[in-house]
Amino acid sequence: MTHPALLLLILAVPAYAQVAEEGSSSVEDPATAPAVKASVVAKTAKAINYQYRSGATRIDFVGTALMTGAGGEAKVESKKGYMEIQAEFDRLKPPMQLGTEYLTYVLWSISPDGRSSNLGELVLDNAGRAKLNVTSELQVFGLIVTAEPYFAVRVPSDLVVVENKIRDGTKGRITTTDTKYELFDRGQYEQLANPLSLTVDLKKIPLDVYQARNALVIAKSSGAQEYASDILGKAIASMEIADRNLNRRSMRKTVIQHARQATQFAEDARELSMKRKEAEALETERREAAARETAARIQSAEAEQRRIVEEAARAKAEAAKAVAEAARATAEVARASAEAAKAEADRNRLRAEVAAAKAATERAQAVAQRAQAELQREAARRVAEDAKQQTQAAERARIEAEREKAELRARLLRQFNLVLDTRDSERGLVVNMSDVLFDTGQYALRPTAREKLARLSGIVLAYPGLRLQAEGHTDTTGTEDLNQRLSERRAEAVREYIASQGVPEEAITSTGLGFSVPVASNDTREGRQQNRRVEIIVSGEVIGTALAGAAAP
Repeated sequence: MTHPALLLLILAVPAYAQVAEEGSSSVEDPATAPAVKASVVAKTAKAINYQYRSGATRIDFVGTALMTGAGGEAKVESKKGYMEIQAEFDRLKPPMQLGTEYLTYVLWSISPDGRSSNLGELVLDNAGRAKLNVTSELQVFGLIVTAEPYFAVRVPSDLVVVENKIRDGTKGRITTTDTKYELFDRGQYEQLANPLSLTVDLKKIPLDVYQARNALVIAKSSGAQEYASDILGKAIASMEIADRNLNRRSMRKTVIQHARQATQFAEDARELSMKRKEAEALETERREAAARETAARIQSAEAEQRRIVEEAARAKAEAAKAVAEAARATAEVARASAEAAKAEADRNRLRAEVAAAKAATERAQAVAQRAQAELQREAARRVAEDAKQQTQAAERARIEAEREKAELRARLLRQFNLVLDTRDSERGLVVNMSDVLFDTGQYALRPTAREKLARLSGIVLAYPGLRLQAEGHTDTTGTEDLNQRLSERRAEAVREYIASQGVPEEAITSTGLGFSVPVASNDTREGRQQNRRVEIIVSGEVIGTALAGAAAP
């Protein structure tokens, strides 16, 4: 619920929101939009080592100098493979008091090595209270709350308003981590503020729409149109759908759904752009260094070649001089026969000098030929080196593509596990729906099942290219024909509901396998209950092959 004082506190909104009441998705021209860059700010966080399987414990939250009156508490309980966090906050003021560009609050976990993880968005009620139930794979971590321009940010701002504090009786060991972790420096988002200081009506336009537009401006300012145009296009398309629904006075839930989807895509585009720009800068630096080295080698070879040519020219001049002296000696023989013997000796000497000059010339030519051959060898070496670098670049690109698939597969596994039990297999990610999500002996989905499938569909919609197959399974109670029909109808019910959530029908199939593929013994009640299930197999080229050793918590 939006805080009643929120309308009074919004003094400015992004310039692109001036036509928000008509549902326009116009955004700032990226050519004039300010560039948003991250600054690394040193921050000391207090982390708590929660003992594995030690039961539940409680910690407090206290406000920082930015919001001294804020507070809260959390219940942290160690589960099998993860930590469950039930947090409650109170006396939080609207984030726009810290700057009109800040629209929401986000809860973060900070690991001892400085890694930050977005655990979720805090939605305030009228009294400035918020609740959030989340999980973390970490055992040692600290918790902070920051003000952000939108909920899907992956790097916290430095507007830390709440920090965790150990209380008397807290189970766990406190660890102070003096580490640097990336923060968006205060003021990086200020350039998003609207210079006209317009106000908006949040009764007509959800706050999620303004978060999505903030995310689009930041993504474009980070170069997403050049470096992540595909994902940015998805963000813009989702924003346009939200605006069309806003114009058509559609359900508020539909507008929020597409706006939050646009926010997620925009953040994905911003993060990918930053990574690709960094890689591009490193590659440009490497190429420039290689070019400078090659130019230096060529300049050295050219200087050596000039030196050799100059020596050859000097040798040729000396040879010409020797020939002239020989001619003068011959003339002297004709003029002075009396000196014939001496002239003959002179001629012999001159011939010897000519021979020496010729030999010098031949040596100079040989040196020039060797220099030319060396230049040719250097050129061939450079061609081979360029080919090797191109091969290495192609291999790095292939490895990067495989790594991205593995990261996406791991991220999907974690996201699906927050909704339903999921495991990794050679076929893909296997999402398990237990029998309790259907009425006994029926194939109608219970409300809980529809809620979980809706959340699952939202995740799938964020990653086009995924393929789903719903497989129905039963125990051995009843006839084979009855169980076969029941498994088919349950699988088809799951397929139809997922398709109703916007997932393309061509990406979903269903099949019934009856009791032919049990996962437990049908001789016990517990085993039969495990066998009564619907499994959704999530596959696709975008997530590659199975993750080695990946398993559901």
